[in-house]
Amino acid sequence: MILPAEKELRAALARLARARIRHDVLPTGPTSRALEDASYTLCVMTGVRTVEQAVLAADALLRQYRADQTTTQDDETLAA
Repeated sequence: MILPAEKELRAALARLARARIRHDVLPTGPTSRALEDASYTLCVMTGVRTVEQAVLAADALLRQYRADQTTTQDDETLAA
């Protein structure tokens, strides 16, 4: 699986959150389709089958990105 870039992953999570809120506030056909589309996109990006698993996978990837950035910064500090 190709890992999504951090920026795109964050954008997909935000899109899902917006779609879920809009649909919860006023459920309509368009809000339902938007929620399904955002859910599907996040599932594809994370390589899982359910939106619950996708959110967990996205959170894990974001933690990994953060850890990688911290390690890189620490390595740069040691090299200086």
